[in-house]
Order: sequence, then C-alpha cells, then structure tokens
Amino acid sequence: MPSPHLDQSIQSTMSDAPATATSIRNAFLSGERTAGSIIEEHLARIRQSEPAVDAFLTVTEEEALERARALDEKRSRGEEMGLLAGVPIAVKDIICTRGVRTTCASKILYNFVPPYDAHVVERLLAEDAVIIGKTNMDEFAMGSSTENSGFKITRNPWDTSRAPGGSSGGSAAAVAVGMAPLALGTDTGGSIRQPAALCGVVGLKPTYGRVSRYGVVAFASSLDQVGPITRTVEDSALLLQVIAAPDERDSTCTRREPDDYAAALAGPVKGLTFGLPREFFIEGGLDGEVAAALEEARREFERLGVRFVDVSLPHSGIDMEGGKLSSFAVACYYIICTAEASSNLARYDGVKYGHRSEGHADMIGMYSKTRGEGFGDEVKRRIMLGTYVLSSGYYDAYYLQAARVRRLIKEDFDRAFEEVDLLFGPTSPTPAFKIGEKTEDPLEMYLNDVFTIPCDLAGNCGISLPCGFTDGGLPIGMQLMATHWDEAALLRAGAAYQRETDWHLRVPDVPA
Repeated sequence: MPSPHLDQSIQSTMSDAPATATSIRNAFLSGERTAGSIIEEHLARIRQSEPAVDAFLTVTEEEALERARALDEKRSRGEEMGLLAGVPIAVKDIICTRGVRTTCASKILYNFVPPYDAHVVERLLAEDAVIIGKTNMDEFAMGSSTENSGFKITRNPWDTSRAPGGSSGGSAAAVAVGMAPLALGTDTGGSIRQPAALCGVVGLKPTYGRVSRYGVVAFASSLDQVGPITRTVEDSALLLQVIAAPDERDSTCTRREPDDYAAALAGPVKGLTFGLPREFFIEGGLDGEVAAALEEARREFERLGVRFVDVSLPHSGIDMEGGKLSSFAVACYYIICTAEASSNLARYDGVKYGHRSEGHADMIGMYSKTRGEGFGDEVKRRIMLGTYVLSSGYYDAYYLQAARVRRLIKEDFDRAFEEVDLLFGPTSPTPAFKIGEKTEDPLEMYLNDVFTIPCDLAGNCGISLPCGFTDGGLPIGMQLMATHWDEAALLRAGAAYQRETDWHLRVPDVPA
C-alpha cells in the first residue's frame, strides 16, 4: 500500500483530477469560465464514461444547458450569485424533481413525473446549482449494491466487474469518475457512506432531521436522511450548508439553523479524542487490507495530535458466529426498516399514479398484479417481512422489541460521546465486491452495512472518507461518527485528514 503523504511526485500524477465544486464556482464567479462551458464539459464526461458505468437513469441535458445560459446572463447583469453558482450536481432518483422523471429505480414509477420539487432541490436551485441528471439506485433505496435497480446495474468505476455499493451507487460512481463534482444521496442504513467508501469519495450522512425529507420518496421514515456525496470534505461542507435549511413541511426537520460549515474546515484536531468501538474491530470482522488502511489512518490522526481511546457500543452487537459477521443492530434495523417500508409502499396500488396493470375484473386483482409487476424481488421481500413483523401476534415479539433495542443502541452512543469527541472505524467490512457475488444470499448482502447501520439507528451523523487502496486498486473508506448536530466536528476532522493525504485526489481510469 503506497504512502498516503502528499509530495510533488504524487501531486503531479493528480493533474487530471476533476475540478471540485468550490473551484468550479470560483472560476464561474471570476469570469474565467462560463456556466455553459462547465456544463458542456461535464455532459461530455457523461457521454464518455456512462456506457461503462451506468450511473444515471436520466440525463437532463437540455434543461441543464438552458439553466446554464440563464446563469451566464444573470452573472453578466451583475446580480448576486448563489453558493453553488454554475456548479453541476447529480441527484439520486428518489428525490422529486418537478418536470423530470423520479422513478426510485422501480418499474412501478417508470412514468412518474413529480409536479413539485423536493425541499433539497428547491435549495439547490435557489443557490444557482445546475441539476445535470438523476442517478441510479437500488429500487426504493433497498439494497447495498445498486444491483436491485429495476432498470440497470451501475458498475464501480474502479473495476467495472464490481458493485459501487448502494443504495446511492449511481451518485457515488458519478462523483468518482468526474461526471459531476457533487451528488445527493440518501442514507437509511448506510446508503451514502457505504457506496462512498467503495467508490473512493466522501459521503456525509447528516443527523436525522438536519435536512428536510419533504419531496424525498419514503423508504423508512424514521431513518431516511439526505446528504452530500463529493470528492472533498470542503465540497461536502459547501453542499451541506445549502441543503440544511429548516423546513416546516417536514415535521421531523429541526428548526435550528445550520452551523458555519466552511469555518469548521479550518479548525485544528490537535487535542481531540477519538473513540475506537471495540465491537468494530473484532478479530476476523474486517478484510485485512481494510484493517491495514484504517491503522495507517489512525496513525495519521495521531500525528495530527488526536488521542485514541477504547470505547464500547455493546448493543451494536457485532460478533463472529461460525466465521461470519453477525449483528444485533442489523437484526434490529431490518425489522424497523421493513415495517416502515411495508407501510410506506402501500400507496403504490395502481390507482393514484405510477404503473397500473390492466384487464382485471376486480380491484383486488388489479392491486395484486400491479404490485407484482411493478416491484422487484428485494422490495417484495422487505414488504413481506415488514407486514409480518407488524401483524397481529408478532408485533410485540419483533417490532416492539426492535424499538427497545434501538433505544439501547442510542444510549450506547450517548455514553460514548460523553468520553470522546468522535468515533473512528471502518465504513465497510470489505472493499467493493463482484457484481452478482452476494445477490443469492440476502443476509450476506445486508451485512455490508454492519458498521453503518448503528449510526442510523441512533440518529447520529457520520462521514466516510477515502483512506487507502487495496493492492488490486480498490478504494477503502474509514468512518467518523459524531453526536447529534455536530456535523461541524466531522468536517473539521475530515478536512484536516485530507490536507495531509492524497487518497481523495485519485481518479479511476474508466474505459471510454
């Protein structure tokens, strides 16, 4: 594994790294670049790389070029420009965009065009961003590999025989290959952080309630959260500043104003204490190369003045049984999320919008056929599991018990954060796996999120940062977690790490 430290020889090999959102905005505001040329450049990159990666479900080329022309005119008039002026962004296809298809990668919504924008989309447009397309995902965000899409499989740009992670795999792949400097994903059990780790980019899951879910198609309403996927921590801070505005249309969205995330980037990390959850580092629980990269990242933080101490998250319950990972948190999560999915997806009945099966004499037959045709296998599996755990005679034994365990998990995190500033650990137990490798065993697939799920259940914020590569050239991610509302601490630590390392500057060589 090469040294992570920057030097002139490494920097010279990074000259082709895609421009960051921050540098694009600065070039646009200074007059060095037009919005039109910026968007044309990224559309060309999409045309070049998309056949190999399949990151997008919809590319909004005409709309993006029209908006770019409007932004060029706005700048020429001397009007005040927004925080994302001229910056292209990709949006996960679970987020509503007025006049542009929002399919959730499901055949049941193949023709759904929302009549309104999600809150986060309103914020992007208000700050002069340019939406360049809607990215592929696991259907209704149910998956960890983007293989469950109803339309196509997205491929990892570092090795197109491998999965990009999920469910926000399209967004992570698009940023990794330079199709867009920014993307939005959603994280229910790790769906921002895990694909970010597998694709070698930054993925930030905000505190539950930090970002409005208005206009985000619901999977598990007590867990879903929108967040940034970017190449740099600086860009994550910029995008979070835009989308973290309070919104009265989402009753779970906080009314507190966001912190100054740009200011947080410059803060030192010397004197901070990071916790090492012993349950995240059990023998045999991590791929060897992942463990080695994490150890080097830990040493880098120690060189920056961070102190590490052991802590425990006992109800996350990560253990080895028969040589395989197991987790109380994963079991808890797959009861709660499937129960909420069963309720949320009841609305897709072929009556109000979306796909409808024709030629049925009765309504029940139409309902059944519509849902059978429209939903994929993983979505059907989760609906059935959720309906079961909510059914009479099983609610107390499963759903209520899972809710109690969830509370214990949150209390574990609360106690840990009384002792430490941040928690440090892996994002994923392995690097990117082969496409098709885990599709026959749902439980093995679910365990890809074994290290990300606890943070979602507790409602805390977390970030995945690139911290190395395997000998085979696959990215490795580390995860930092903070207490509620302390995204600034994650950004501060992440920015300090990226100032000393080069992992985030490396770009996959995708075949044209």
